[in-house]
Amino acid sequence: MRLSTVILPIHRWNEGQKIWRRAEDLGFHAAYTYDHLSWRSFREEPWFGALPTLTAAATATERIRLGTLVTSPNFRHPVTLAKELISVDDISDGRLTVGIGVGGAGFDATVMGQEPWTARERADRFDEFLPLLDRLLTQDATTEEGRFYSAVEARNIPGCVQRPRVPFYVAATGPRGLKLAAEYGQGWVTYGDPRGPEDVPVDQAPAVVEAQLAKLRAACEANGRDIASINTVLLQGSTAERPLASVDAFVDWAGTYRELGIDELVIHWPVPDSVFANDLDVFERIATEGLRQLG
Repeated sequence: MRLSTVILPIHRWNEGQKIWRRAEDLGFHAAYTYDHLSWRSFREEPWFGALPTLTAAATATERIRLGTLVTSPNFRHPVTLAKELISVDDISDGRLTVGIGVGGAGFDATVMGQEPWTARERADRFDEFLPLLDRLLTQDATTEEGRFYSAVEARNIPGCVQRPRVPFYVAATGPRGLKLAAEYGQGWVTYGDPRGPEDVPVDQAPAVVEAQLAKLRAACEANGRDIASINTVLLQGSTAERPLASVDAFVDWAGTYRELGIDELVIHWPVPDSVFANDLDVFERIATEGLRQLG
């Protein structure tokens, strides 16, 4: 099992770079950031762009993997996104992972003046967005006309450092998203029950993820893949579970999800006076001791 962190893009870089370097020093497998233009309770607070932040982090670190959790079609187009991903992959010397999903109905869904898409419309767009992004990242030139997204002789030379392209970690729980994860994903991301922390008792939270893993397994089998070929990722913070309260709490939580088949846990870097407020000393002890104590 691997342990990673999410560092929100809220810090001016003279401070932010210290956090990304510290994440590497603590031994995290990867450090991700949210790819939003703004986000929930942070909407009136500082918030920087995900890909510029990852570019800066790539120059400030040497070993840790870097990535988005998650990029979506809400305000992105596959042609421009592909060019940016190839660039960050090059600058990081092949350390980029692309968490990607359908997007939600929040601020990003309307900031460009569009009407918010329904769940079906988001799924329809993702069905087109992800395959086109895959082709753009694996071909020197791409021409394709779609219902929502098109490319006309889009050039992406020299391509990704990682071959055949940067890995996709697909965030999905519904049948269409899981089908795409099984077809295109090198990883799969869940944050547990999509209804929110107040709707699922703590003792029932693992069962939700177990059921999602069963659906992913079925989607992989239908696509001729072994689920073991997909890195399964659980993003902490959207349930009533409190694994960052202590090292012992983390070990119990991590052990539960390891038994279910989760390969990578992602915990939020503490942000004071927010939904991610946790003791930094405890957090750092979890980073250095948690998985070792798990055994």
